[in-house]
Amino acid sequence: MSNIRKVAELAGVSVATVSRTLKSPDIVSPATRDKVLQAVETAGYRPNRMAVQFRSRRSHNLAVLVPTIANTFFARVIAGIQQAAREQGYGVLLCNTLGREEEELQYAGMVAARQADGIIQLRAFNPFPEDAVEPGQALPMVNACEVLDDAPCPTVKIDNRAAARTLTEHLIALGHRRIAMIQGPRRSPLTRDRVAGYRDALEAAGIVPDDALLCPGDFTPRAGHEAVTTLLDRTVRPTAIFCESDEMAIGAISRLKQAGLSVPDDVSVAGFDDIAFARYSDPPLTTVAQPAEAFGRRAVDMLIDILEARGQGASHVVLPYELVIRDSTAAPRA
Repeated sequence: MSNIRKVAELAGVSVATVSRTLKSPDIVSPATRDKVLQAVETAGYRPNRMAVQFRSRRSHNLAVLVPTIANTFFARVIAGIQQAAREQGYGVLLCNTLGREEEELQYAGMVAARQADGIIQLRAFNPFPEDAVEPGQALPMVNACEVLDDAPCPTVKIDNRAAARTLTEHLIALGHRRIAMIQGPRRSPLTRDRVAGYRDALEAAGIVPDDALLCPGDFTPRAGHEAVTTLLDRTVRPTAIFCESDEMAIGAISRLKQAGLSVPDDVSVAGFDDIAFARYSDPPLTTVAQPAEAFGRRAVDMLIDILEARGQGASHVVLPYELVIRDSTAAPRA
């Protein structure tokens, strides 16, 4: 395995500069940092993490609590986390919690055990006890994607209420008046905010919201499939369906086709997230694009700011979203 002297030789800098760059990349110039990181990659150098931990009493690992690794949106967030962490000399411990609080509490204990320096939590739950840190200290956690209302730590999200309103307004502008919604988990702040945005748009257009058009779901294709079965039993069917995730939208489209209906000629369908499959579904899916990789990168930057006591920027970041219009939505039949 290549050693640090080889990295210094390739980068044209001293061994001390290489060490400084790997330990505290923020204190060296961008040009030097880029040269050293390129040399590290070329040489295949991997620092001795056990030695680093022994000297600093830190693991240089970040624990990521993800509700389910089966969700393709979270896979993109994790990719952003891994890339940003690697660039700053940190490893990533991926914790598939299945949304279970007991699992998250256990993983949070890794910080006290010095197996991880901090946590990126992708669900609206604080796994740290109230006395986890000394008064005046920052909680070693960043809450991203689905965030707590009064999070005791930095957060990264989009404005889910505004995004849902934007998508619903698109369906209304096409001429739809009977718009169903397949929701996410009932307890999720995402569901609460997206339903609120959906209602905002309906009420602004003079459309009375109909609770019979709200179907429970859990962000999976199966939930979309089952919800459409319920909607097809309605006396008056919807002409458009807003799904709170692309995976549910794909399941919904599959069920509509099984029923002999055309998308979007008979029913328009829209999703949320803009996962990779969205543009390749049949038809390509209209959706709200979330900056998944940016969620991950920004969360890493904010957490390392806490861990290394850097001057912090904004503690609550709202990233932009984008309405992506494709072929799954159209004007309703006359």
